[in-house]
Amino acid sequence: MPGRSAQTGIQPPGTNTIRILVATDNHVGYNERDAIRGDDSWRAFEEVMNLAVSEDVDMVLLAGDLFHDNKPSRKAMFQVMKSLRKYCYGAKPCELEMISDPTEAFAGQFNEVNYEDPDINVAIPVFSIHGNHDDPSGEGHYAALDILQVSGLVNYYGRTPESDNIEIKPVLLQKGNTKLALYGMSNVRDERLFRTFRDSKVKFFQPTAQKDNWFNLMSVHQNHHAYTETGYLPENFLPDFIDLVVWGHEHECKIDARYNPEMNFKVIQPGSSVATSLMPGEAVEKHVTVLDITGKDFKQKNIRLKTVRPFVMKEIVLQDEKGMRALSKKHSNRTEITNHLQGVVEELIEIAKSSWLEAQELEEPDEDNEIPLPLIRLRVEYTAPEGGKFELENPQRFSNRFIGRVANQNDVVQFHRKKAATTRKTKDDPEMPEESIMEQLSIDTVKVEKLVREFLTAQKLSFLPQVLFGDAVSQYVDKDDKHAMEQFIDSNLKDGIKQFVKEAEEGDDDIEAMMEKRKSHLEQLFEAGHVKRSTKAMKPRPDHWDSDLDGHWADNAASILRSDGEQEDDEDEDEDGTPAPKTKASTRGRGKTAASTRGGKKAAPSKAAAAKKTTTTRGKKKAVEESEEEEEEEEEDVVMLDDDDDEEEVVAPRRKTTTSKTTAKAPAKAAPKKAPARAAASSRSAAAKQTQLNFGSQSQASQRPAPKATSKPFEISDDEISDDDDAFAPAPSGLGGRRR
Repeated sequence: MPGRSAQTGIQPPGTNTIRILVATDNHVGYNERDAIRGDDSWRAFEEVMNLAVSEDVDMVLLAGDLFHDNKPSRKAMFQVMKSLRKYCYGAKPCELEMISDPTEAFAGQFNEVNYEDPDINVAIPVFSIHGNHDDPSGEGHYAALDILQVSGLVNYYGRTPESDNIEIKPVLLQKGNTKLALYGMSNVRDERLFRTFRDSKVKFFQPTAQKDNWFNLMSVHQNHHAYTETGYLPENFLPDFIDLVVWGHEHECKIDARYNPEMNFKVIQPGSSVATSLMPGEAVEKHVTVLDITGKDFKQKNIRLKTVRPFVMKEIVLQDEKGMRALSKKHSNRTEITNHLQGVVEELIEIAKSSWLEAQELEEPDEDNEIPLPLIRLRVEYTAPEGGKFELENPQRFSNRFIGRVANQNDVVQFHRKKAATTRKTKDDPEMPEESIMEQLSIDTVKVEKLVREFLTAQKLSFLPQVLFGDAVSQYVDKDDKHAMEQFIDSNLKDGIKQFVKEAEEGDDDIEAMMEKRKSHLEQLFEAGHVKRSTKAMKPRPDHWDSDLDGHWADNAASILRSDGEQEDDEDEDEDGTPAPKTKASTRGRGKTAASTRGGKKAAPSKAAAAKKTTTTRGKKKAVEESEEEEEEEEEDVVMLDDDDDEEEVVAPRRKTTTSKTTAKAPAKAAPKKAPARAAASSRSAAAKQTQLNFGSQSQASQRPAPKATSKPFEISDDEISDDDDAFAPAPSGLGGRRR
């Protein structure tokens, strides 16, 4: 729209220039319940989309983590959809022409680029990959970006459905004589992606027509720095035909393109648009960049975001501050130290105000540009010199001195000191990670998965697999999966006991060797991508459920679909406060049902016989155990079916048992009144041999083969970079008539 460019003084892009606004890590929804900072994330995103209009760009490129949560709240989703609709829709025709097959790029419900949809007018299309915060999850494996795509607001590309076999095909766009190959690789767990690249299981496809004339732009969302040996994506893993890489996930803004001489491409790291932690990298000024791509060259224009809350951070060594060494010799020095630190914070607040006015290009605040409360972080290393001591005020009490003057009024100051020399460790002391590792694991930089890995490396688990344990903790904390730990512990205990009982029956009595063998095997399967986290079946959400008031339905205990046995256990516990004897089988305890049925089958109907039931049943249980082995195997096959099938199959054998009872005993009407006594007695008798029966049943179930992974797609070429002539043949041009 020429009028808009004239008003903003922006020169519109030429007919052969593709102008792209690049941003990453918007984290909309971060800290949205905070009374002061709750709106920071979406206000910054609103400014980014406003810049897309004022800079007259052809498209917007987002490199992951548009949302802070993979289950964004209604407020977060509303704000994003509002901004996209407000700034992306319009009468201006989009001059980009889609060359590649959209069904290969957008594997969604509507397999077409949104600006070519005749039912909506998209002036500025948005292309986005997902990050580690807004990744797909749950039933259907949908991401928040899928909702935006089906609503026609975002073009969601760069999906990675298989983390151990990745094929990356570009979205091919053209404007005039400039051809753009847009590559995208959404977030994959760093260690797994490292191994996939190392095993040459990542394939990049290039357009076959005029291969050397395409500008190859790639977006990734991975660790950029080597936090661990394999916990990052090395730049030299990417192909050398790439011209420019937009790197998401790292929040420190390094907006200027940096040249990699080894790979002969440039890298841009825009960083986040909102501070999600009080770390030095977040204190760098926030920017987005506008790329003008013409042919094989590009120009870059960096724009500082003005709505970002000012953040100033400083780290001091207390004993190096003026007068502090002498003060450390004083007996009571808390007041003097507090006053000194308070003065440092006052200076930081003034610096934050000046930074805000500089971003607004103002000398003094006005009514329309009121200075927001800044974020202030003072890190104090308070190791005292020899013979001295620093007495410090409580960190939260100190921070509360600045209520109404800073946004983070509970964590302004952070005290830490050098670790003392290591002392001699006794045999019973738990092993801890090295001091250098502990220093890195501060509250602001810690990643739960890394924390668990470091502590478990120092203090090894004997039964639970370490990598699976770390993954479950990460799911619980990062993804807010309330049932992750419960599912992990339950499944490992059940499967482990099944395997141990089975091997014990085969003559292997070394329990420690069995545990180590099983743990190592599971860890190898997990690293190879063959072990996936189990999920519990969920009940459909009730119509009256309000997620904003009641929380997510998946987090409620009533949402879990339980088996018949589990439901009865819950009812029995609710009635008398203690677990009642189990008279009905759950899916994991079928052996007890069989024992109860057989035990009650031969019992006399008299009360005296019922009183001696425990002894009688135990004896008869041994007698019939071998004779009914085949019947147990048939019943155990039913145990592994789905809940609905299990209901039908479990009822049928019980009808058969009831019929046999009726045939053997004429007075059938009196039997139901005595049934609870028989069931309780037979449960007590079965309890004496519970381990053998219960785990025997489970060991049979554990022999069922695990579901195999989906078959790998046909490999077009053995080379890492395929030049298949049929891969990306240009489609006939003629899409321009559909643009509105």
